[in-house]
Amino acid sequence: MSLEQEVDIDASGQFKYVLINLYLKDDSSKLLVRGYGWGEYHDDIYQKTLELALAAGLDTECLGGGRIRHDPDKKEISVYGYSVGYGRANHSEAVKLIQKKYPSYKVDWSNEGY
Repeated sequence: MSLEQEVDIDASGQFKYVLINLYLKDDSSKLLVRGYGWGEYHDDIYQKTLELALAAGLDTECLGGGRIRHDPDKKEISVYGYSVGYGRANHSEAVKLIQKKYPSYKVDWSNEGY
């Protein structure tokens, strides 16, 4: 897990994700997608990313969350749902970033489900 990659998600499975705005030292920012099966709550994932950012002298803001279903065999990623604590992320923004990392995948999103 690092702050360098825009998208860092588990290689397969269904898991929670958060969309994070990382504020850089030059007053710019970049969006991050972080999704892991070990995150029991969306906040677990956000707090780990925040910890890394603070250690680097940076700040973040959680823009919401949802879930990701990653099927590497079918080369499909689905982004959907919401976070009870942070609200629904802008899934279309998350999908744009995911599609850049996985250009050969079918990546879609929906506001349905939890």
